[in-house]
Amino acid sequence: MVTTKGKVYKFDAIECMVQFIQDKDESDLALLLVRDYNHPDDWVDARNAFYLISKEIPSPMGGYLSAYPSKAAAEAMKAEKDGEILDWTSLRAKYQR
Repeated sequence: MVTTKGKVYKFDAIECMVQFIQDKDESDLALLLVRDYNHPDDWVDARNAFYLISKEIPSPMGGYLSAYPSKAAAEAMKAEKDGEILDWTSLRAKYQR
């Protein structure tokens, strides 16, 4: 995550970032990036990504959450690993305190 003032934040897991920004004004956030699960060297805009929560895909903080650049990519992984697909809005709602 990068703020409009240029401050950089790094998170161990997607759910940590989502929880951290709950009380933030998204207009103050210049970049929200996540790694593409299938291509871990590639960044994806978190607001445009699709997410899969699957007990078959461990994540650093135990949320079983992975990110994909398209709904089709998330659906392909869901076909292999089962789980629930979320977009940015539904992901934020799921992690509301």
